[in-house]
Amino acid sequence: QAHLVESGGGLVQAGGSLRISCATSGSIPRIGTMGWYRQAPGKQRELVATITIGGGTNYADSAKGRFTISRDNAKNTVYLQMNSLKPEDTAVYFCNVKIPVGRDTIQYWGQGTQVTVSS
Repeated sequence: QAHLVESGGGLVQAGGSLRISCATSGSIPRIGTMGWYRQAPGKQRELVATITIGGGTNYADSAKGRFTISRDNAKNTVYLQMNSLKPEDTAVYFCNVKIPVGRDTIQYWGQGTQVTVSS
């Protein structure tokens, strides 16, 4: 069982930066892909960025060039550095981790951290 704790959200003005973190704890043999998703009010949850255990990254078009995902495998932690923030980035950001178990993959979600960008 994995437990995810997110931190670093908050209120920032447009054009500003924030870094959010997600630490994973528990009895975890190995963490696979880690990622960030977000959900704005009235909208579906959407992918922001993912990073594989080897460091390969994937970004939503809205995040490319502004956001950077990274991970510290020793700390089982994933980060999202967000620069040049826009009001439309306002959302609850959720951490997601995928843990391979045999032939299956179990995924876990964090509780979410609010990011609010004022204009």
